[in-house]
Amino acid sequence: MSMKESLDELHCSVELLEGSTALCDVIDKHIQEQTLAQKSAFFVADLGVIVWQQVRWKTQMEQFRPFYTVKCNSSPVVVEILAALGTGFVCSNKHDLDLVKGFGVPSQDIILGGMCKQLSHIKHAAKHNIPLMLCDNEAELRKIARCHPKAKVLLLLTSEICCEREETVIPFGSTLKDCRHLLKCANELNMHVTGVKFNIPSCCQDTQSFSRAVSDARCVFDMGEELGFEMNILDIGGGFDGSEAQLKKVNRTLKPMLDMYFPLSTGVSIIAEPGAYYVSAAFTLAVNIIAKKAMRRDFISQPHNALSANDEPEFLYYVNEGVYGSFAKKLLYEDSIPVPSPHKEVAAEEPLFSSSLWGPLDDDLDQVLERCLLPELTVGDWLLFSDAGATFTNTDEHKPPVFYTITECDWNEIHNCGVTLDTRMKNFSLVPCCLQSSMSKTSISTPA
Repeated sequence: MSMKESLDELHCSVELLEGSTALCDVIDKHIQEQTLAQKSAFFVADLGVIVWQQVRWKTQMEQFRPFYTVKCNSSPVVVEILAALGTGFVCSNKHDLDLVKGFGVPSQDIILGGMCKQLSHIKHAAKHNIPLMLCDNEAELRKIARCHPKAKVLLLLTSEICCEREETVIPFGSTLKDCRHLLKCANELNMHVTGVKFNIPSCCQDTQSFSRAVSDARCVFDMGEELGFEMNILDIGGGFDGSEAQLKKVNRTLKPMLDMYFPLSTGVSIIAEPGAYYVSAAFTLAVNIIAKKAMRRDFISQPHNALSANDEPEFLYYVNEGVYGSFAKKLLYEDSIPVPSPHKEVAAEEPLFSSSLWGPLDDDLDQVLERCLLPELTVGDWLLFSDAGATFTNTDEHKPPVFYTITECDWNEIHNCGVTLDTRMKNFSLVPCCLQSSMSKTSISTPA
């Protein structure tokens, strides 16, 4: 998708939910429209969720400036609202850099992340004076020195593997010994190292993990300062699950350690990289069942075993989005997909059956959910996946449409966050959400 096409998406209407109108009413409306049309999958986004996540962050994590990870959800509407709310951004490619810069985000508020950056992406960052870059090995450091000699490097510290899932992930990051070597190498290359990043996965956010990460970061700061580097940024990474309880826990765990190793008097800027935290709960994905098979319970993985009269059924449902589309995170990150809810009334006494969900392709890998319990459904029924914001990608040419909404209350809360509409969010055209008739096309005036 070109940059022009990305920005064109911003010239869209955001449905303003007036009075008692709720998000479920909007979903009902669009399902009714799609049922009468081609029954395409679609997202409904509640932008108010993003606003309130920012409020929670400021309340619980005031010491940490958020840098949103664009690859979690590259919707231009999401990027614009977060830019208006004052976050920084972590980009992984030229498209992300152009998207973020298009909203006037200062270059110093952008990090080019990723451990294996293309030369063209580094040169693009240099061209646009984006200084901050992540690095964890000598080859990458030399590549940055060649293409962007004025870059300011954040060294990525390795973290302990503490759960089964992490053992399947390619390890990134440098040990303390590696960091000393990289600092010496950077000194020889006349590069500037400006700080350290560590990342504690959400599966192991205990006191010991954070204590070791912070103390190791302090060691790297000391080594860097000994070599003459001005070390002034500490990045605590991502791993935020979206809950306020987790924010409180992280803040409670980190604060005494930071007060010890990085007190305010040091002038170190402390940042974090929330991604799914902002967007996951903001998006709901609606998919349509396009095919159904009843199989023998013990042979769900062997589709050619037909159901006999005495077998308890196990159902295979095929939907119009799969792991090569909106559920790509299952393949890319081995993330689990939450069990959806049927978009129809289900009686309490209605039996539940073992079921599996598959994408539209004739591919054994295109399995959305291996097993879940659902009432018996029929072709044409709809399923709703909540917390679907981190599945959205703006680079898929065949991505489902997104219908953006916000309530009057949440729209007013944006202004309480200090957003000035004269300079930001000019591309939002609010329209009243009319559920009984076609939606009005007349933009309403926004609060001053």
